[in-house]
Amino acid sequence: MSDPIKEFEEMYLKTLYEFYSKDPHKPIRNSRIAKEMGVSQASSSEMIQRLAGKGILYHIPYRGATLTEDGLAAAARIKRRECLMEVFLVNMIDYKGDVEAAACRLEHALTDDLEAAIDRLLGYPETTPSGELIPSISREIQPHSPSMLIPLHALPSGKSGFIEMIVLAGPAIRTLQDSGLEIGSRIEFNEGNYIIGENRFEISADLASQILIRTQ
Repeated sequence: MSDPIKEFEEMYLKTLYEFYSKDPHKPIRNSRIAKEMGVSQASSSEMIQRLAGKGILYHIPYRGATLTEDGLAAAARIKRRECLMEVFLVNMIDYKGDVEAAACRLEHALTDDLEAAIDRLLGYPETTPSGELIPSISREIQPHSPSMLIPLHALPSGKSGFIEMIVLAGPAIRTLQDSGLEIGSRIEFNEGNYIIGENRFEISADLASQILIRTQ
């Protein structure tokens, strides 16, 4: 797969991956692809031939298309980036608009380095807020690397860090500050409890996902 994948080709690949994930052994007919993409069968057929020429998929005459190994890896990465952006939009900034449409636009802008950084920031999620499984092909998880910015819920037991950001507002953040949970505080996770100084806390996973720390 020598030619870079263009944005409009990524949309087809993501659709192919979604069909593949439901039934990996069944070729995907052109009529299904065209219907899902909202294009004519002629346009879909032309794109299938283009992607086949790039080594992304196999075209089986009169039966449909299947992803090649390279195509599956590329399609899974595209889908994964969209899923990560869904988690970011919902969990990190509480976005109230069309999450799926926004995530689709944003995933095209992600580079490998940015994808890895966002994955780490989100605590290496395995599912989207709606429960959809996030593809994990080529995922490189390094939760114990020094000086990482991670959500509090991803802090390994026995490790510590300094709070750098709290994605909350109003009474909720004031309550945390009154308890000593504020920007700059050193926090440790041990035996199921978060510890600041001599104070021990039990913090829900949802709340811990909105507190970002810099590991030591």
